[in-house]
Amino acid sequence: MRFSGAEDKWRAKLGKLRDVIRQDLVTRQLAEHLPKAPCHVLDVGSGQGTQALRMAARGHHVVALDASRDLLRLLEAGIQPGMAVRTVQAEAERLGELFEPGSFDAVLCHGVLMYFDDPDPLLADLARLLAPGGILSLLVRNGDALALRPGLMGDWTGALQAFEGTGYVNRLGVAARADRLGELTRRLAVHGLEVQEWYGVRVFCDAVPDDTPIPDDLDDLLAAEERAGRTDPYRGVAALTHLICGKAYISHT
Repeated sequence: MRFSGAEDKWRAKLGKLRDVIRQDLVTRQLAEHLPKAPCHVLDVGSGQGTQALRMAARGHHVVALDASRDLLRLLEAGIQPGMAVRTVQAEAERLGELFEPGSFDAVLCHGVLMYFDDPDPLLADLARLLAPGGILSLLVRNGDALALRPGLMGDWTGALQAFEGTGYVNRLGVAARADRLGELTRRLAVHGLEVQEWYGVRVFCDAVPDDTPIPDDLDDLLAAEERAGRTDPYRGVAALTHLICGKAYISHT
């Protein structure tokens, strides 16, 4: 996975405004779809564990998988007494050998798919790991609005290039890939998954500088971002798309 080696740059951004908006919105959007606690949750590419720890604090049993030992240490440092969290250091490509099919009521895969040239093997593993009635929470770079960030930042060459494909270089300096909602929905269907709901993440604040401080009116900012992320046409131009997926019902009649 191409993210390897960018951990230091990732850690430097933790707790800054763009990270806070992303994590808080994903938590809010996911909350209403989660099975009742306690359920078994797998966080693929958990990183520092923001979502894994929040799931555990709600009483869920969480397995957090990440390739970075340093990021897993940050996660482990946040585990509080009574939290059921197990960390696994491994690449996402090993999911099939590490876990039995149908092992999890919820699988989170946030900010990972963009680092795979071919996302289908990973999507197949994610689908296979879901128990009946389980949900997949998938956070991807929005390919339908890929030109917006460079355009808002005055990078006209980058904006023009973004219209021509789904590849880009992210703020970590890593080559990545974006997903268009329609195409990703079709890919998911091939693996027996259907999109139950989708949201936008970072509609208004994606282009702010990395070192932007947390503002005094953060609550209002988050409320505006949350509203936009649920409302057309705003959610369609967000930097990230958050999909909630379940196993498709197949009729045998």
